[in-house]
Amino acid sequence: MILYYIIAIGLIILDQWTKWLVVTKMDIGESITVIENFFYLTSHRNQGAAWGILQGQMWFFYIITVIVIGFVIYYLHQYGKESRFVGVALAFILAGAIGNFIDRVFRKEVVDFANTYIFTYDFPIFNVADSALVVGVIFVMIATFVDERRKKGSLKS
Repeated sequence: MILYYIIAIGLIILDQWTKWLVVTKMDIGESITVIENFFYLTSHRNQGAAWGILQGQMWFFYIITVIVIGFVIYYLHQYGKESRFVGVALAFILAGAIGNFIDRVFRKEVVDFANTYIFTYDFPIFNVADSALVVGVIFVMIATFVDERRKKGSLKS
């Protein structure tokens, strides 16, 4: 169980360190080319959720995030013992939720900086916490799919 919390803490530290670098080394709106026409470091702030929805609704995010963190910790203790993969997935989700929560509490906005272009689409700017959330959710979906396949396979036997 402690492994999952170590993973979450490591991701939170990486998230906060990268955000600190962006805040202290870049002006808002400044962009650094990493891979031309594909990946840029762009200093951006977001007072909402994904794609900038619900701008300025901080109390809503505080309440929802505390509830989500509580559920994730509960499920981590329920299913992390049974499946290391699910435990890691939930650790990623926990780290992502806490990483952006820290920003909302202390900065009143989320620091984003990873700016990607997929062909001609300018994907919304994101951060390490956002990436951890997405990876964690994908892992949970994979685990759910595999578990369902396993259950169906065992029923046919």
